[in-house]
Amino acid sequence: MLVLTAIALCIHGYHPYAEDAEIYLPGVLKILHPGLYPLNTQFFEDHARHTLYPNLIAASIRMTHLPLDWAAFLWQVASIFLMLLAASRLASALFEEERARWAAVCLMAALLTLPVAGTSLYIVDQYLNPRNLAAFAAVFAVTETLHRRYLVACLWLAFAAAVHPFMSTFPIMFCIWMAILRRYQPKILGFAAGRCSPVPALVAGLVLPFGITLAPPPAEYHEVALSRPSHFLLRWEWYEWLGLIGPMILFWWFARVGQRRGMKNLELVARAMVPYVIIAAMAAAILSASARLEALARLQPLRCLALCYMVLIVVGGGLLGRHVLQRSTWRWLALFIPLSVGMYMAQRQEFPASAHLEWPWSQPRNYWAQAFDWVRDNTPTEALFALDPQHMNLPGEDETGFRARAQRSRLADDNKDRGAASMFPPLSIPLAEQIRDEKNWKQFQKSDFERLERKYDVTWIVVQQPGPPGLDCPYENPAVRVCHLTGS
Repeated sequence: MLVLTAIALCIHGYHPYAEDAEIYLPGVLKILHPGLYPLNTQFFEDHARHTLYPNLIAASIRMTHLPLDWAAFLWQVASIFLMLLAASRLASALFEEERARWAAVCLMAALLTLPVAGTSLYIVDQYLNPRNLAAFAAVFAVTETLHRRYLVACLWLAFAAAVHPFMSTFPIMFCIWMAILRRYQPKILGFAAGRCSPVPALVAGLVLPFGITLAPPPAEYHEVALSRPSHFLLRWEWYEWLGLIGPMILFWWFARVGQRRGMKNLELVARAMVPYVIIAAMAAAILSASARLEALARLQPLRCLALCYMVLIVVGGGLLGRHVLQRSTWRWLALFIPLSVGMYMAQRQEFPASAHLEWPWSQPRNYWAQAFDWVRDNTPTEALFALDPQHMNLPGEDETGFRARAQRSRLADDNKDRGAASMFPPLSIPLAEQIRDEKNWKQFQKSDFERLERKYDVTWIVVQQPGPPGLDCPYENPAVRVCHLTGS
Protein backbone atom coordinates (compact mmCIF):
# COMPACT_ATOMS: atom_id res chain seq x y z
CA MET A 1 0.00 0.00 0.00
CA LEU A 2 2.90 2.37 0.70
CA VAL A 3 4.41 1.56 -2.70
CA LEU A 4 1.07 2.26 -4.40
CA THR A 5 0.82 5.53 -2.47
CA ALA A 6 4.22 6.60 -3.83
CA ILE A 7 3.22 5.54 -7.36
CA ALA A 8 -0.06 7.44 -7.11
CA LEU A 9 1.77 10.56 -5.96
CA CYS A 10 4.14 10.30 -8.92
CA ILE A 11 1.28 9.79 -11.38
CA HIS A 12 -0.89 12.68 -10.24
CA GLY A 13 1.70 15.14 -8.97
CA TYR A 14 1.72 17.52 -6.05
CA HIS A 15 1.02 21.27 -6.24
CA PRO A 16 0.58 22.58 -2.69
CA TYR A 17 -0.50 26.14 -3.58
CA ALA A 18 -2.71 25.43 -6.60
CA GLU A 19 -6.42 25.99 -7.19
CA ASP A 20 -8.52 25.77 -4.00
CA ALA A 21 -5.45 25.86 -1.77
CA GLU A 22 -5.94 29.60 -2.26
CA ILE A 23 -9.10 29.27 -0.16
CA TYR A 24 -8.05 26.72 2.44
CA LEU A 25 -4.38 27.40 3.27
CA PRO A 26 -4.89 31.04 4.33
CA GLY A 27 -7.30 29.80 7.00
CA VAL A 28 -4.51 27.64 8.44
CA LEU A 29 -1.96 30.45 8.18
CA LYS A 30 -4.28 32.93 9.87
CA ILE A 31 -4.53 30.61 12.91
CA LEU A 32 -0.76 30.12 13.05
CA HIS A 33 0.07 33.80 12.43
CA PRO A 34 -2.87 36.08 13.37
CA GLY A 35 -1.06 39.14 12.01
CA LEU A 36 -1.36 37.87 8.44
CA TYR A 37 -4.12 38.94 6.08
CA PRO A 38 -5.41 42.13 7.73
CA LEU A 39 -7.68 42.81 4.72
CA ASN A 40 -10.18 40.85 2.62
CA THR A 41 -10.13 37.90 5.01
CA GLN A 42 -13.83 37.28 4.39
CA PHE A 43 -13.02 35.56 1.10
CA PHE A 44 -11.42 32.62 2.93
CA GLU A 45 -12.67 32.93 6.51
CA ASP A 46 -16.28 32.19 5.57
CA HIS A 47 -15.07 28.75 4.49
CA ALA A 48 -12.72 28.37 7.46
CA ARG A 49 -15.29 29.12 10.14
CA HIS A 50 -17.57 26.31 8.95
CA THR A 51 -14.98 23.56 9.35
CA LEU A 52 -12.41 22.27 11.82
CA TYR A 53 -9.98 21.63 8.96
CA PRO A 54 -7.74 24.71 9.49
CA ASN A 55 -7.67 24.07 13.24
CA LEU A 56 -6.69 20.43 12.64
CA ILE A 57 -3.83 21.28 10.28
CA ALA A 58 -2.65 24.17 12.48
CA ALA A 59 -2.72 21.95 15.58
CA SER A 60 -0.63 19.30 13.81
CA ILE A 61 1.94 21.94 12.88
CA ARG A 62 2.14 23.24 16.44
CA MET A 63 2.47 19.72 17.85
CA THR A 64 5.15 18.56 15.40
CA HIS A 65 6.90 21.94 14.91
CA LEU A 66 7.07 21.14 11.21
CA PRO A 67 7.05 23.94 8.61
CA LEU A 68 3.76 24.35 6.78
CA ASP A 69 5.25 23.01 3.53
CA TRP A 70 6.26 19.75 5.18
CA ALA A 71 3.06 19.38 7.20
CA ALA A 72 0.88 19.90 4.11
CA PHE A 73 2.94 17.39 2.12
CA LEU A 74 2.74 14.70 4.82
CA TRP A 75 -1.01 15.26 5.21
CA GLN A 76 -1.40 14.88 1.45
CA VAL A 77 0.56 11.61 1.44
CA ALA A 78 -1.52 10.37 4.36
CA SER A 79 -4.71 11.31 2.50
CA ILE A 80 -3.67 9.26 -0.53
CA PHE A 81 -2.62 6.31 1.62
CA LEU A 82 -5.91 6.37 3.54
CA MET A 83 -7.94 6.64 0.32
CA LEU A 84 -6.20 3.54 -1.03
CA LEU A 85 -6.69 1.78 2.30
CA ALA A 86 -10.38 2.73 2.26
CA ALA A 87 -10.67 1.37 -1.31
CA SER A 88 -9.09 -1.86 -0.14
CA ARG A 89 -11.52 -2.15 2.78
CA LEU A 90 -14.52 -1.50 0.55
CA ALA A 91 -13.29 -3.99 -2.05
CA SER A 92 -12.88 -6.60 0.70
CA ALA A 93 -16.52 -6.06 1.67
CA LEU A 94 -17.64 -6.56 -1.93
CA PHE A 95 -15.32 -9.29 -3.25
CA GLU A 96 -13.81 -12.45 -1.76
CA GLU A 97 -10.86 -12.73 -4.16
CA GLU A 98 -7.61 -11.02 -3.20
CA ARG A 99 -6.86 -10.13 -6.82
CA ALA A 100 -10.18 -8.27 -7.02
CA ARG A 101 -9.23 -6.23 -3.97
CA TRP A 102 -5.81 -5.30 -5.35
CA ALA A 103 -7.24 -4.47 -8.77
CA ALA A 104 -9.67 -2.06 -7.10
CA VAL A 105 -6.85 -0.41 -5.15
CA CYS A 106 -4.64 -0.15 -8.23
CA LEU A 107 -7.45 1.38 -10.25
CA MET A 108 -8.06 3.92 -7.49
CA ALA A 109 -4.34 4.76 -7.41
CA ALA A 110 -4.36 5.32 -11.18
CA LEU A 111 -7.52 7.45 -11.24
CA LEU A 112 -7.21 9.77 -8.23
CA THR A 113 -7.38 12.87 -10.43
CA LEU A 114 -10.24 11.58 -12.56
CA PRO A 115 -12.62 14.55 -13.11
CA VAL A 116 -16.08 14.00 -11.62
CA ALA A 117 -18.55 14.92 -14.36
CA GLY A 118 -19.84 18.49 -14.25
CA THR A 119 -18.84 19.15 -10.65
CA SER A 120 -15.34 20.70 -10.97
CA LEU A 121 -14.10 18.00 -8.60
CA TYR A 122 -11.43 15.31 -8.68
CA ILE A 123 -11.52 12.11 -6.66
CA VAL A 124 -8.47 13.42 -4.76
CA ASP A 125 -6.91 16.81 -5.53
CA GLN A 126 -3.21 17.38 -6.21
CA TYR A 127 -2.93 19.49 -3.06
CA LEU A 128 -4.12 19.24 0.51
CA ASN A 129 -7.67 20.36 1.19
CA PRO A 130 -10.60 19.22 3.35
CA ARG A 131 -12.27 17.39 0.44
CA ASN A 132 -9.38 14.92 0.39
CA LEU A 133 -9.92 14.12 4.06
CA ALA A 134 -13.69 13.85 3.71
CA ALA A 135 -13.26 11.57 0.67
CA PHE A 136 -11.47 8.69 2.38
CA ALA A 137 -13.71 9.07 5.43
CA ALA A 138 -16.76 8.65 3.16
CA VAL A 139 -15.43 5.42 1.66
CA PHE A 140 -14.61 4.03 5.12
CA ALA A 141 -18.14 4.93 6.26
CA VAL A 142 -19.74 3.11 3.33
CA THR A 143 -17.64 0.04 4.14
CA GLU A 144 -18.60 0.04 7.81
CA THR A 145 -22.25 0.46 6.87
CA LEU A 146 -22.00 -2.63 4.66
CA HIS A 147 -20.51 -4.51 7.62
CA ARG A 148 -23.35 -3.19 9.85
CA ARG A 149 -20.85 -1.51 12.14
CA TYR A 150 -22.97 1.58 12.33
CA LEU A 151 -21.18 3.18 15.27
CA VAL A 152 -17.84 3.08 13.45
CA ALA A 153 -19.55 4.38 10.31
CA CYS A 154 -20.95 7.28 12.34
CA LEU A 155 -17.47 8.10 13.64
CA TRP A 156 -16.11 8.29 10.09
CA LEU A 157 -19.06 10.43 9.04
CA ALA A 158 -18.55 12.69 12.05
CA PHE A 159 -14.91 13.17 11.02
CA ALA A 160 -16.00 13.99 7.46
CA ALA A 161 -18.56 16.48 8.78
CA ALA A 162 -15.95 18.12 10.98
CA VAL A 163 -13.51 18.73 8.13
CA HIS A 164 -16.02 19.40 5.34
CA PRO A 165 -19.66 19.79 6.47
CA PHE A 166 -20.94 20.25 2.93
CA MET A 167 -19.31 17.23 1.25
CA SER A 168 -20.11 15.04 4.25
CA THR A 169 -23.86 15.37 3.64
CA PHE A 170 -23.63 13.08 0.62
CA PRO A 171 -22.07 10.02 2.32
CA ILE A 172 -24.37 10.62 5.30
CA MET A 173 -27.41 10.38 3.03
CA PHE A 174 -26.01 7.39 1.17
CA CYS A 175 -25.20 5.43 4.32
CA ILE A 176 -28.67 6.13 5.77
CA TRP A 177 -30.26 5.07 2.49
CA MET A 178 -28.21 1.84 2.37
CA ALA A 179 -29.20 0.98 5.95
CA ILE A 180 -32.88 1.61 5.16
CA LEU A 181 -32.72 -0.37 1.94
CA ARG A 182 -31.05 -3.32 3.64
CA ARG A 183 -33.63 -3.31 6.43
CA TYR A 184 -36.75 -3.08 4.28
CA GLN A 185 -35.93 -4.33 0.79
CA PRO A 186 -37.61 -5.51 -1.29
CA LYS A 187 -41.15 -5.76 0.03
CA ILE A 188 -41.77 -2.30 1.48
CA LEU A 189 -39.66 -0.23 -0.92
CA GLY A 190 -40.70 -2.18 -4.01
CA PHE A 191 -37.10 -2.26 -5.15
CA ALA A 192 -37.41 -5.78 -6.54
CA ALA A 193 -39.74 -4.39 -9.16
CA GLY A 194 -37.23 -1.70 -10.05
CA ARG A 195 -39.21 1.16 -8.51
CA CYS A 196 -37.44 4.06 -6.79
CA SER A 197 -38.37 5.07 -3.28
CA PRO A 198 -39.12 8.54 -1.92
CA VAL A 199 -36.92 7.84 1.11
CA PRO A 200 -33.72 9.35 -0.39
CA ALA A 201 -35.65 12.49 -1.27
CA LEU A 202 -36.96 12.76 2.30
CA VAL A 203 -33.46 12.32 3.71
CA ALA A 204 -32.13 14.89 1.25
CA GLY A 205 -34.88 17.29 2.28
CA LEU A 206 -33.78 17.01 5.89
CA VAL A 207 -30.05 17.32 5.29
CA LEU A 208 -29.41 19.55 2.27
CA PRO A 209 -30.87 22.84 3.59
CA PHE A 210 -28.50 22.73 6.58
CA GLY A 211 -26.83 26.11 6.83
CA ILE A 212 -28.68 27.51 3.82
CA THR A 213 -30.80 30.64 4.10
CA LEU A 214 -33.86 31.25 1.93
CA ALA A 215 -33.41 35.03 2.08
CA PRO A 216 -33.03 36.68 -1.35
CA PRO A 217 -29.37 37.09 -2.32
CA PRO A 218 -27.87 40.49 -3.19
CA ALA A 219 -28.42 41.73 -6.73
CA GLU A 220 -24.71 41.26 -7.41
CA TYR A 221 -25.06 37.54 -6.81
CA HIS A 222 -26.77 36.90 -10.16
CA GLU A 223 -23.57 37.42 -12.15
CA VAL A 224 -21.59 35.34 -9.64
CA ALA A 225 -24.07 32.46 -9.88
CA LEU A 226 -24.02 32.41 -13.67
CA SER A 227 -20.22 32.20 -13.64
CA ARG A 228 -20.49 28.74 -12.07
CA PRO A 229 -22.04 26.41 -14.70
CA SER A 230 -21.25 23.42 -12.49
CA HIS A 231 -24.07 24.58 -10.20
CA PHE A 232 -26.67 24.29 -12.98
CA LEU A 233 -27.35 20.86 -14.43
CA LEU A 234 -29.16 22.29 -17.44
CA ARG A 235 -26.00 24.19 -18.43
CA TRP A 236 -23.79 21.10 -18.42
CA GLU A 237 -22.03 20.06 -21.63
CA TRP A 238 -23.11 16.87 -23.41
CA TYR A 239 -20.04 14.93 -22.25
CA GLU A 240 -20.80 15.91 -18.65
CA TRP A 241 -24.26 14.42 -19.08
CA LEU A 242 -22.56 11.19 -20.18
CA GLY A 243 -20.59 11.29 -16.94
CA LEU A 244 -23.89 11.44 -15.09
CA ILE A 245 -25.86 8.82 -17.04
CA GLY A 246 -23.03 6.33 -17.57
CA PRO A 247 -22.44 5.48 -13.89
CA MET A 248 -26.16 4.86 -13.33
CA ILE A 249 -26.23 2.36 -16.20
CA LEU A 250 -23.12 0.66 -14.84
CA PHE A 251 -24.54 0.43 -11.32
CA TRP A 252 -27.77 -1.03 -12.69
CA TRP A 253 -25.66 -3.70 -14.38
CA PHE A 254 -23.55 -4.23 -11.24
CA ALA A 255 -26.75 -4.84 -9.28
CA ARG A 256 -27.74 -7.54 -11.76
CA VAL A 257 -24.30 -9.13 -11.52
CA GLY A 258 -24.44 -9.09 -7.73
CA GLN A 259 -27.91 -10.62 -7.73
CA ARG A 260 -26.98 -13.42 -10.14
CA ARG A 261 -23.79 -14.32 -8.30
CA GLY A 262 -25.13 -14.01 -4.78
CA MET A 263 -22.88 -11.05 -3.93
CA LYS A 264 -25.26 -9.35 -1.52
CA ASN A 265 -23.05 -6.39 -0.60
CA LEU A 266 -22.34 -5.61 -4.24
CA GLU A 267 -26.05 -5.85 -5.05
CA LEU A 268 -26.93 -3.60 -2.12
CA VAL A 269 -24.45 -0.84 -2.87
CA ALA A 270 -25.30 -0.88 -6.59
CA ARG A 271 -29.07 -0.84 -6.03
CA ALA A 272 -28.70 1.96 -3.51
CA MET A 273 -26.57 4.10 -5.83
CA VAL A 274 -29.04 4.30 -8.73
CA PRO A 275 -31.93 6.09 -6.97
CA TYR A 276 -29.42 8.06 -4.90
CA VAL A 277 -28.02 9.68 -8.06
CA ILE A 278 -31.40 9.91 -9.81
CA ILE A 279 -32.94 11.84 -6.90
CA ALA A 280 -29.92 14.16 -6.83
CA ALA A 281 -30.21 14.72 -10.58
CA MET A 282 -33.91 15.54 -10.24
CA ALA A 283 -33.13 18.04 -7.46
CA ALA A 284 -30.34 19.58 -9.54
CA ALA A 285 -32.65 19.91 -12.57
CA ILE A 286 -35.31 21.66 -10.47
CA LEU A 287 -32.75 24.09 -9.03
CA SER A 288 -31.45 24.80 -12.54
CA ALA A 289 -34.86 25.41 -14.10
CA SER A 290 -35.87 28.66 -12.37
CA ALA A 291 -34.07 31.91 -11.75
CA ARG A 292 -35.94 32.14 -8.43
CA LEU A 293 -33.98 29.12 -7.19
CA GLU A 294 -30.65 30.50 -8.38
CA ALA A 295 -29.24 31.01 -4.88
CA LEU A 296 -30.19 27.45 -3.88
CA ALA A 297 -28.34 25.97 -6.85
CA ARG A 298 -25.18 26.28 -4.76
CA LEU A 299 -26.42 23.23 -2.85
CA GLN A 300 -25.03 21.31 -5.86
CA PRO A 301 -26.88 18.02 -5.27
CA LEU A 302 -24.82 16.32 -7.96
CA ARG A 303 -21.68 16.61 -5.92
CA CYS A 304 -22.94 13.23 -4.73
CA LEU A 305 -21.22 12.01 -7.91
CA ALA A 306 -17.90 12.27 -6.08
CA LEU A 307 -18.90 9.38 -3.81
CA CYS A 308 -20.56 7.64 -6.76
CA TYR A 309 -17.28 7.73 -8.73
CA MET A 310 -15.25 6.46 -5.77
CA VAL A 311 -17.52 3.46 -5.35
CA LEU A 312 -17.64 2.98 -9.13
CA ILE A 313 -13.83 2.76 -9.31
CA VAL A 314 -13.73 0.19 -6.51
CA VAL A 315 -16.51 -1.95 -7.99
CA GLY A 316 -15.20 -1.64 -11.54
CA GLY A 317 -11.65 -2.46 -10.49
CA GLY A 318 -12.79 -5.42 -8.43
CA LEU A 319 -14.80 -6.90 -11.30
CA LEU A 320 -11.90 -6.37 -13.71
CA GLY A 321 -9.54 -8.15 -11.33
CA ARG A 322 -11.98 -10.99 -10.79
CA HIS A 323 -13.05 -11.67 -14.36
CA VAL A 324 -10.53 -10.06 -16.75
CA LEU A 325 -7.12 -9.51 -15.20
CA GLN A 326 -7.15 -12.63 -13.03
CA ARG A 327 -3.60 -13.95 -12.58
CA SER A 328 -2.16 -12.72 -15.87
CA THR A 329 0.74 -10.33 -15.29
CA TRP A 330 0.55 -9.09 -18.88
CA ARG A 331 -3.10 -8.18 -18.55
CA TRP A 332 -2.38 -6.16 -15.41
CA LEU A 333 0.47 -4.34 -17.14
CA ALA A 334 -1.55 -3.81 -20.33
CA LEU A 335 -4.29 -2.06 -18.31
CA PHE A 336 -2.44 -0.07 -15.68
CA ILE A 337 0.66 1.16 -17.54
CA PRO A 338 -1.21 2.99 -20.35
CA LEU A 339 -3.83 4.22 -17.89
CA SER A 340 -1.21 5.60 -15.51
CA VAL A 341 0.79 7.22 -18.31
CA GLY A 342 -2.39 8.84 -19.65
CA MET A 343 -3.30 10.28 -16.25
CA TYR A 344 0.29 11.49 -15.79
CA MET A 345 0.26 13.27 -19.16
CA ALA A 346 -3.08 14.88 -18.38
CA GLN A 347 -1.66 16.34 -15.17
CA ARG A 348 1.45 17.59 -16.93
CA GLN A 349 -0.80 19.48 -19.34
CA GLU A 350 -2.75 20.88 -16.39
CA PHE A 351 0.39 22.40 -14.79
CA PRO A 352 2.87 22.78 -17.67
CA ALA A 353 4.96 25.60 -16.16
CA SER A 354 5.50 23.90 -12.78
CA ALA A 355 7.39 20.86 -11.59
CA HIS A 356 5.17 17.78 -11.54
CA LEU A 357 6.08 17.18 -7.91
CA GLU A 358 6.63 20.39 -5.97
CA TRP A 359 8.55 18.90 -3.08
CA PRO A 360 8.61 20.88 0.18
CA TRP A 361 12.40 21.24 -0.07
CA SER A 362 12.52 22.35 -3.72
CA GLN A 363 12.59 25.79 -5.28
CA PRO A 364 9.70 26.63 -7.64
CA ARG A 365 10.26 26.47 -11.39
CA ASN A 366 7.19 28.59 -12.08
CA TYR A 367 8.01 32.30 -12.49
CA TRP A 368 4.80 33.41 -10.77
CA ALA A 369 5.54 31.17 -7.80
CA GLN A 370 9.08 32.61 -7.63
CA ALA A 371 7.65 36.14 -7.49
CA PHE A 372 5.13 35.15 -4.79
CA ASP A 373 7.94 33.65 -2.72
CA TRP A 374 9.86 36.93 -3.02
CA VAL A 375 6.77 38.80 -1.84
CA ARG A 376 6.47 36.51 1.20
CA ASP A 377 10.10 37.05 2.18
CA ASN A 378 10.54 40.75 1.38
CA THR A 379 7.32 42.69 1.98
CA PRO A 380 5.52 43.75 5.19
CA THR A 381 2.85 41.38 6.48
CA GLU A 382 0.30 44.22 6.51
CA ALA A 383 0.85 45.02 2.81
CA LEU A 384 -2.15 44.96 0.46
CA PHE A 385 -1.49 43.78 -3.09
CA ALA A 386 -3.35 44.13 -6.36
CA LEU A 387 -2.97 41.68 -9.23
CA ASP A 388 -4.72 40.96 -12.48
CA PRO A 389 -8.07 39.54 -11.26
CA GLN A 390 -7.66 36.84 -13.92
CA HIS A 391 -4.07 36.00 -12.96
CA MET A 392 -4.81 32.38 -11.97
CA ASN A 393 -6.07 31.72 -15.51
CA LEU A 394 -3.06 33.24 -17.32
CA PRO A 395 -0.72 30.97 -19.32
CA GLY A 396 2.27 29.96 -17.21
CA GLU A 397 0.61 30.87 -13.90
CA ASP A 398 -0.67 27.31 -13.34
CA GLU A 399 -3.44 28.48 -10.97
CA THR A 400 -0.92 29.31 -8.25
CA GLY A 401 -2.70 31.04 -5.37
CA PHE A 402 -1.24 34.39 -4.30
CA ARG A 403 -2.71 34.49 -0.79
CA ALA A 404 -1.65 30.91 -0.09
CA ARG A 405 1.90 31.22 -1.41
CA ALA A 406 2.79 34.88 -0.79
CA GLN A 407 0.91 35.00 2.54
CA ARG A 408 -0.25 38.55 1.84
CA SER A 409 -3.63 40.25 1.43
CA ARG A 410 -4.83 41.16 -2.05
CA LEU A 411 -7.84 42.69 -3.74
CA ALA A 412 -10.50 40.24 -4.91
CA ASP A 413 -9.79 38.07 -7.92
CA ASP A 414 -12.18 36.75 -10.54
CA ASN A 415 -11.43 33.09 -9.86
CA LYS A 416 -11.30 31.76 -6.31
CA ASP A 417 -12.92 34.78 -4.66
CA ARG A 418 -15.77 34.52 -7.14
CA GLY A 419 -16.03 30.85 -6.18
CA ALA A 420 -16.21 31.81 -2.50
CA ALA A 421 -18.94 34.35 -3.28
CA SER A 422 -20.91 31.70 -5.15
CA MET A 423 -21.23 29.76 -1.89
CA PHE A 424 -21.66 32.80 0.38
CA PRO A 425 -23.83 35.36 -1.48
CA PRO A 426 -23.06 38.40 0.77
CA LEU A 427 -19.47 38.23 -0.51
CA SER A 428 -20.74 39.14 -3.96
CA ILE A 429 -21.06 42.78 -2.88
CA PRO A 430 -17.37 43.50 -2.07
CA LEU A 431 -16.37 41.17 -4.91
CA ALA A 432 -18.34 43.15 -7.50
CA GLU A 433 -16.92 46.47 -6.32
CA GLN A 434 -13.30 45.34 -6.29
CA ILE A 435 -13.53 43.51 -9.61
CA ARG A 436 -15.12 46.61 -11.14
CA ASP A 437 -12.21 48.75 -9.92
CA GLU A 438 -9.74 46.27 -11.45
CA LYS A 439 -11.52 46.10 -14.82
CA ASN A 440 -9.28 46.39 -17.90
CA TRP A 441 -6.25 45.54 -15.78
CA LYS A 442 -4.07 44.85 -18.81
CA GLN A 443 -4.49 48.48 -19.92
CA PHE A 444 -3.67 49.94 -16.48
CA GLN A 445 -1.13 52.73 -16.28
CA LYS A 446 0.57 54.19 -13.24
CA SER A 447 -2.37 56.53 -12.59
CA ASP A 448 -4.76 53.56 -12.43
CA PHE A 449 -2.65 51.86 -9.80
CA GLU A 450 -2.49 55.11 -7.83
CA ARG A 451 -6.31 55.18 -7.92
CA LEU A 452 -6.33 51.76 -6.22
CA GLU A 453 -3.81 53.06 -3.72
CA ARG A 454 -6.06 56.00 -2.83
CA LYS A 455 -9.25 53.93 -2.54
CA TYR A 456 -8.02 50.70 -0.93
CA ASP A 457 -4.56 51.58 0.44
CA VAL A 458 -2.96 49.18 -2.04
CA THR A 459 0.78 49.42 -1.51
CA TRP A 460 2.16 46.76 -3.88
CA ILE A 461 1.23 45.35 -7.25
CA VAL A 462 2.23 42.32 -9.33
CA VAL A 463 2.15 42.92 -13.10
CA GLN A 464 3.08 40.89 -16.14
CA GLN A 465 6.18 41.85 -18.07
CA PRO A 466 6.88 44.41 -19.34
CA GLY A 467 4.21 46.35 -17.43
CA PRO A 468 3.56 50.09 -17.67
CA PRO A 469 6.47 52.52 -17.36
CA GLY A 470 7.28 54.64 -14.32
CA LEU A 471 6.90 51.94 -11.64
CA ASP A 472 9.32 51.18 -8.82
CA CYS A 473 9.82 47.41 -9.13
CA PRO A 474 12.40 45.89 -6.75
CA TYR A 475 11.78 42.39 -8.14
CA GLU A 476 11.25 41.08 -11.62
CA ASN A 477 11.76 37.89 -13.60
CA PRO A 478 10.98 36.94 -17.22
CA ALA A 479 7.24 36.72 -16.49
CA VAL A 480 6.30 39.28 -13.83
CA ARG A 481 7.34 42.38 -11.90
CA VAL A 482 6.62 43.16 -8.24
CA CYS A 483 6.27 46.92 -7.80
CA HIS A 484 5.96 49.23 -4.77
CA LEU A 485 3.37 52.01 -5.02
CA THR A 486 3.73 54.09 -1.85
CA GLY A 487 6.36 56.74 -2.36
CA SER A 488 6.88 55.81 -5.99
